[in-house]
Amino acid sequence: MDNIKVILVDDHAIVRDGIRALIETEEITVINEASSAREFFTQLKTGQPDIAVLDISLPDVSGIEITKKLTAEFPQIKVIILSMHLNEDFIFNAVKAGAMAYLPKNSNKKELIEAILKVHSGEEYFSEPVSNIILKSYIKKAKTEETEQGEKILSKRELEILRLFAEGKSNKEIADMLFISGRTVESHKNHIMQKLELKSTVELIKFAIKNHIIEI
Repeated sequence: MDNIKVILVDDHAIVRDGIRALIETEEITVINEASSAREFFTQLKTGQPDIAVLDISLPDVSGIEITKKLTAEFPQIKVIILSMHLNEDFIFNAVKAGAMAYLPKNSNKKELIEAILKVHSGEEYFSEPVSNIILKSYIKKAKTEETEQGEKILSKRELEILRLFAEGKSNKEIADMLFISGRTVESHKNHIMQKLELKSTVELIKFAIKNHIIEI
């Protein structure tokens, strides 16, 4: 694999230092750092990264607005959002803008590196807390606006398992609560994705946005 070039964009130098220390490996090199959108786009004139790791809260332009601009003008640069903001609006707006990954700032070294490697290979990545928020929002919206349709598509047990999964329960916890095996839980989860014709949590997000199940 070619060396992955990364630029860090965060207005706190101590945060950038910490991220650099965590992610730099033989495969990943931080080629530059920026404390603002203006500084970041100035740096792009002299060298472009493979991946931009962006904070959302910046002194001039938000990370989401930077993502929109990169998606439109520099589509070859992939975006990872690394933020303390873990709420629906920020997450869904980042996804809509074109971010390929979203992680909280307290993510560990293993997760940060995994996100970079997956995004570089063209995959999307969402940490477990972010995935849970996405699923909870989907369930809430589905219950209020798409209840009848959802009940026709999914069985009562599948809806129950989907709800528990969205609450962050593990397969074992769900199995214990419902008095079924972990294998049965996994089978139900697979059937849910098959019935909705989706392959991943990321596709679930896009489905929800496209069909106005989640409001942006």
